[in-house]
Amino acid sequence: MPDAVAAARDAAEEESAFSHPPVEPDATASYGPHPDQVVDFYAPRGTDVPAGPVPLVVLLHGGAWRAPYDRRHLTPFADFLARRGFAVANVEYRRGAEGSETDAGRWPDTFDDVAAALDALPALAGKALPQADPRRMVLAGHSAGGHLALWAAARHVLPAGSVWRTDGPPPLRGVVALAPIADLSVADKLEVCGGAVRQLLGSGPEFAERQPYADPALLLPTGIATTLVQGRTDIVVPQAVAEAYADAAAKAGEVAGLTLLEDVGHFPLIDPAADACAVVAEEIAQLAW
Repeated sequence: MPDAVAAARDAAEEESAFSHPPVEPDATASYGPHPDQVVDFYAPRGTDVPAGPVPLVVLLHGGAWRAPYDRRHLTPFADFLARRGFAVANVEYRRGAEGSETDAGRWPDTFDDVAAALDALPALAGKALPQADPRRMVLAGHSAGGHLALWAAARHVLPAGSVWRTDGPPPLRGVVALAPIADLSVADKLEVCGGAVRQLLGSGPEFAERQPYADPALLLPTGIATTLVQGRTDIVVPQAVAEAYADAAAKAGEVAGLTLLEDVGHFPLIDPAADACAVVAEEIAQLAW
């Protein structure tokens, strides 16, 4: 259990990150018939937007794969990136069971949606954001969205026969995973987000059956440039989870960058008012440009 000081700091960081009003997108497109199968698009804005096509940053929001946490809380971060010259796609996907505020994710719907959204994005972005360059696409996700970003970049190494498996690597410049639930075994042992991993995959035999299809730490090497950004004082998704993924990547012969930020918890990584957010933008820029 976190001590009182750590808990108070985490609460203050969360309050700051969620204090920004939602930012409406420039366009929204559907990738399926369900109301949650949509993508919001943000055009690059500001005085420093380069002429010609710009990189496309695809965002996957967090929230422990639970229904109450949707893409709206990530819209200030999407706007922050758009003001730095990126085209941005903020993806929604189906989360917890219908009517439940505590169930984490849906099997297989959550994964179906992320796969479908990424497959549809080049065409959708081409219509919604003509200035976006899908050849310079970076996938970024926070917390549970970080898990989904790492997973989406590894679909080509899924077990044979998986409906989500692709024939080759996705057309990505890289992945930036922010405080990701990157290793499901470690996250499960630590009971991250109130046991959300068990809710996502199921308990008992379901967990073991589904983990090879869902755990990024088991889907290595990917051949995709990957950076994890992690706050050292994160008590929501502890540093040990990101370190376990980086270690698994190293054992698979791949280097996953791990940027550790001092005195930073879980939420500053997506908070435009926090210095950590600028670090995240720079990590994205290093891959995108």
